[in-house]
Parts: sequence; C-alpha cells; structure tokens
Amino acid sequence: MLKLIGLEMKKFKIRGYFRTALIIYLIIAAFMCLVTWGQTFEGETQSPAQSYSELLPMMDTLARVTFIVFASVLLSRFVIDEFKTKSITVLFMYPINRKKLIFAKLLIVMGFTFINIILSNVFINVVYFVFNSFLHVVPNDLTLSVLLKHSLSVFMNTIAASCMSLIPLYIGMRKYSVPATIITSLLIVSVFGSQINGFSLNSIIIIPVILAAVGLVIAYISIKNVENVDLIK
Repeated sequence: MLKLIGLEMKKFKIRGYFRTALIIYLIIAAFMCLVTWGQTFEGETQSPAQSYSELLPMMDTLARVTFIVFASVLLSRFVIDEFKTKSITVLFMYPINRKKLIFAKLLIVMGFTFINIILSNVFINVVYFVFNSFLHVVPNDLTLSVLLKHSLSVFMNTIAASCMSLIPLYIGMRKYSVPATIITSLLIVSVFGSQINGFSLNSIIIIPVILAAVGLVIAYISIKNVENVDLIK
C-alpha cells in the first residue's frame, strides 16, 4: 500500500501541490495581519479580535475551509478526472487491486488535507505572533493555556475536516464532473464556515462529527463499488 501511495504521489507530482499550499499559508497569514492591522490603523478602537482566544479560531476556520476546497481540487485531479478521461482503465489493466488503488488515492487526499491544515495553523500563528509583537494589534498575550486549548481544538477539527473533504467525491462521481466536485466543496464551506454574530455550525460539535462520518461513508462506498464501475459509459 505504501509503495502504491508513493507511486501515486510521484505520478501527480504532489510536491507541486505542497508548494502551492505554502503560498496559501502566506496569503492567509498576510490577510489576517492586514485585516486586523487595517481596522486599528483606520481609527477603529477595537480590532476584529480582542484576544488570541478569539483570533486563533478565526485563523483555524479560514485554514480549514481553504484546504477543504483544495481537497476537492485533488479529488478532481486524482479520481474524477481519471474516470472522466478513462485514463484509469490503463491502471485497472495492471495486476493492482482496484479497491487498494482508490483507497490509496483517498488516503493521499485526506493526508494532504490533514497535514496542511495543521502546518498552516502553525505557520499562520507564528507569523501573526511575530507581527503582533511589533504592532500590538491584539492586546492580550498568548498564554500557554490558550495555546494548549487551541492546539487540541485544531487537532480534532482537522481530523473532522480531513474526513469531510471527501464528501464532494459523491457528487463528482455521479457524472464524473470536476466542476460539480469543486462547487460542492464550496457549498459545504460556505455553510460550515460562515459565522453570524460569532456563531457557526462548527461550534455545535455534533455537526462536524456527522459531516466527518458522511465523508468516511462516501469513501467506503466509493471503494466498495469501484469493482462495478462502468468505465464505458
């Protein structure tokens, strides 16, 4: 399985996606710095977040919704597009178990999503901490208790987001549609990541758990049914 995952990663040049992810880290970090600094610079008496306990979840949410959408791009490239162009039939001609092949692809997508949400949180938090140490946009110091609580929250949310990122696969596989796959992910994050007066669906713990479970069920169904997929249609 590890060898199969390695071959798939090499085939799709996964390093290029990590370079793109690094650019995303920079963009999100710059966005957070500019937004919070811009408010105070323009004469606002209060920044969008009054403490790190408010700011860190905002960064985490932004990172998660971004990489859930990114995951739909990977699903489109690794799975949907191969079925659409029927290039996957070449792989199925080799003595490789179809289920293992699809499982390897989905593991890559989930692993990529998980790693990059974690790394983006670390990167953005460090950049913002350095930024804030000079400009003091957020007045409260980052305490160890806040950091530990946030780290646990990020870890649990990242697991849920990694599983949730597979939901667009179901829609995409219906008609082998890349646009449908990406649009589905956008709809998910627009509902899941939106906030109204500080409230979001993510704050109801059962919601991300259910969505994560749905993602895993979709992955299971996709792997189970791959033997019966009609590649001629």
